[in-house]
Amino acid sequence: MNTLSSLAVVGAAFLLLGLLLAVGRAVGPALGLQSIGLPAAVLAGLLGILVGPHGPWPLLPDAIEALWARLPVVLLTLVFGTLMLGRPLPPLRRLWRPATAQTLLGLTLGFGQYLVGGLAVLLVLGPWLEVNPLMACLIEVGFEGGHGSAAVMGPIYAGLGFQEGTDLGLAMATVGLLSSTVLGGLLVVLAQRWGWLLAQEPASAPQLPLPGSAAATPSEDASPRPDLHTPSCPLPTPDPRPPAPRWQAWLLNLGLAGLAVGLGVLMQAALNWSATPLQGPWRTVIDALPVYPLALAGSLLVRLALERSGQAALASPALQGQLGGLATDLLITAAMAGLDLPLLAPNWLPLTVLATAGLAWNLLVVLVLARRILPVDWFERAVIEFGQATGVAASGLLLLNMADPDNRSEALPAFSIKQLLLQPVLAGGVVTVAAPLAVAAWGLPIWSEICLALTALWITLALVLAPSQR
Repeated sequence: MNTLSSLAVVGAAFLLLGLLLAVGRAVGPALGLQSIGLPAAVLAGLLGILVGPHGPWPLLPDAIEALWARLPVVLLTLVFGTLMLGRPLPPLRRLWRPATAQTLLGLTLGFGQYLVGGLAVLLVLGPWLEVNPLMACLIEVGFEGGHGSAAVMGPIYAGLGFQEGTDLGLAMATVGLLSSTVLGGLLVVLAQRWGWLLAQEPASAPQLPLPGSAAATPSEDASPRPDLHTPSCPLPTPDPRPPAPRWQAWLLNLGLAGLAVGLGVLMQAALNWSATPLQGPWRTVIDALPVYPLALAGSLLVRLALERSGQAALASPALQGQLGGLATDLLITAAMAGLDLPLLAPNWLPLTVLATAGLAWNLLVVLVLARRILPVDWFERAVIEFGQATGVAASGLLLLNMADPDNRSEALPAFSIKQLLLQPVLAGGVVTVAAPLAVAAWGLPIWSEICLALTALWITLALVLAPSQR
């Protein structure tokens, strides 16, 4: 009976989550939310809070909310699994320059979040509220890493005496996710009005939709910009065979995404096995590494295998985009609806200070620094980074789709390469795990000084290299 009861809870949780999203998608356009850059998933999440156990109309049991709170990690892994499947792999020699600038921008955002978090605790929260110094790590964990990083960092925080670290990290991740969609949407609206977006010139060929693109269609003859292709990545040729039934295509593409996620799980198991002889911090880092960055590598491997075998047409750009978009919307809805409101009540002030500091830093980097160091398509590439550095990669993809629905920019390839490079480092990687250990061992002032030096180094390198990348 316990197993049947658990299955019933899981089924009810997904059914209600889908119902909330359906209502949000139906009501959102009617309210004109898209005109102010607010996704329908945010409305769905707000409805979930209202009918949740801690809302004004508590219609749902605690078990449903608890399950919703764990779903973002699973859904984010699926988003990463679809990321590279829906478009041909561009030649790396065309991407090394933009990927270099994108990587330096990501490093600046990540280490800068540790810096502003340290300053906020040292100058404000520590003297006035006597908070735990490890709270300085919450901005990067919640904003860059999201719910997945916040969850896996819980045992590390608990071992260092910061028992509330898991719940506060999850709350910060939810605040970041909401902020990234709301503020990011407003940034896109302002960019449209102020002429920051890539010029909308007639395209010479149909464009591939992004994951989550509302304009995605099931056409299989879409192709990215011709200048990204080389003989190693040829243009697709028409298939004389009749198209497969819609449900078969959906199952096939879901299976490809599942294969990418499965490869990520195998990579994680291999890393855990190889780390068996290790002890101390390095073993802690391997144990805490989440699976979703490895799912991105799995997505790349599956796409590469399809292209090398001449079966790239099996991965439908439209269906992969719709699958990633659905997972993104469900992720945002579940993260908001699963928010533990009673936890925020006694900690609202430190969370507000940290969130404000992190958002101010992200906006400063994106609006001031990014336009000086990114060679082309600066806003499209900056807004996807804002979504990643404030919410999760899925938020960045959502914002990119709003800013570049026809996929004319080079934002997605540069961002994907940057993710492969930085995901093992920040956002749940080595630095995320090592940061609280460093704060506990060396003290917050020394850790903040290290982050200041590294942040200044990344900014300097980005500005020096910027002229050569234009």
